[in-house]
Amino acid sequence: MSETLRPLPPHLADRLRGILLDADYTVSGVRDRLGDTAARALAREQLIPALRATGGEERLGLLLRLWWLGEAVPEAALRALPLADLAAAGLLTVRDGLVRALVQVKPWELADGRPGYVVSDPTVRPGQGQPRPDHVVGAGGASQTLARLIVDGPVERALDLGSGCGVQSLHLAERAQRVCATDVNPRALWMTRLSCALSGVDGVETREGSLYRPVEGERFDLIVSNPPFVVTPGPARYTYRESDLPGDSVCAEIVASAPAHLTDGGWCQLLANWLHVDGEDWRDRVGDWVAGTGCSGWVVQRDVQDPAEYVELWLRDSCEQGSPEYTARYDAWLDYFEREGIKGIGFGWICLRNDAAQDATVRVEELRHEIDQPVGPYLPDVVDGAMTAHRLTDAALLAARVATAPGVREERISVPGALDPERILLRQTAGLRRVAQVGTVEAALAGVCDGTIPVGPLLDAIAELIGQDPATLRERTPAALRGLIAEGFFRVAR
Repeated sequence: MSETLRPLPPHLADRLRGILLDADYTVSGVRDRLGDTAARALAREQLIPALRATGGEERLGLLLRLWWLGEAVPEAALRALPLADLAAAGLLTVRDGLVRALVQVKPWELADGRPGYVVSDPTVRPGQGQPRPDHVVGAGGASQTLARLIVDGPVERALDLGSGCGVQSLHLAERAQRVCATDVNPRALWMTRLSCALSGVDGVETREGSLYRPVEGERFDLIVSNPPFVVTPGPARYTYRESDLPGDSVCAEIVASAPAHLTDGGWCQLLANWLHVDGEDWRDRVGDWVAGTGCSGWVVQRDVQDPAEYVELWLRDSCEQGSPEYTARYDAWLDYFEREGIKGIGFGWICLRNDAAQDATVRVEELRHEIDQPVGPYLPDVVDGAMTAHRLTDAALLAARVATAPGVREERISVPGALDPERILLRQTAGLRRVAQVGTVEAALAGVCDGTIPVGPLLDAIAELIGQDPATLRERTPAALRGLIAEGFFRVAR
């Protein structure tokens, strides 16, 4: 093991954690210490406001400059830290009276509100060179997205596939009795162990290897992954974001192999990129990944970037703007996209539940608007609604007792003075906050469905009120109602 990858002794982890907590080096404490302006600037990787806000000899400011901002701090100002022990553990250096951190330690809030810490490589900012190939990136917006997506526990075993800095392992440890964290990068596994140690989290085992190889033959109740999905034209340069698999196939491989590693009813949840190829619907592309897996689930596209936007994003990420290689890398990347007919790159998530059912269905859709967070607590209901709608025949639906979902409101839009509305909308005021335009019959059902009377008799009563043939309503309404059930506007009473 490399000198920099020494395990952090438990007593030292406990001592450092105590020092951080005593100084209020927590999410709320740091937010209050920095203030809104400096916090927003720091999110843009601009340090000057944060350095101004943390000046002086106050403890929290010193710890922020050392562990987060990556600044050298006078040794004399940090006598409360066990500097020699932390240097021996590879976390900092002491030279010429100055202390410099070799890792970044950021406070992180766990799901139950407890303070945690995420350890990663220091952020490489413009003008500071480029990340090392085995750079371990810290927790950011994507980490938060995935953390909020994870279904609730408790479960027995969970897998953090491609753990990186270990942020998802921290969240899995709140849900699972045992957590296995894997990564192809040994430095990432070291960071994962550090994050767990400083967060007071036990029960996380680390294993080195690519994708599912370290857990061959094993099954888990919950698999979570923020994989290296960045689509590049050549060999992987950075392990945290790129794999050696071509295009978007690393995500396809994780999906295809998931059922063999899931217990019955187990979940696999990952963030993903997928290609938008000329002449192909992206829904069909991702749908092919999940077809035949026996899993039900939910695929959501949250954003799409054109090739130039995508290249610029990841060249910025690796601090290559202004470098001699910038133009050549930009050109090569765009050449690759043109050769492959790639018109855009989608970003979103894939959530699969191992139902081992031949009629399992995965809903594939785009959601660009804001939705309620966290998603995890209500995600199973989303999948259940899509599965229920998929399985209901017309006859079964007419015989079912259906209730309008809580929080659904009706809106009617019309020209002032008009007798009839131009549009009728059903709007969800919570959860996915969908909006659906419906007809008079569906709106009437939303007003009367409370789960006590089957749909068929309700349609007969509505037909009589609006002067239409009951048989016609029974024939044409199930398709529309089935879609509204799949989207969560109605629920089938059990």
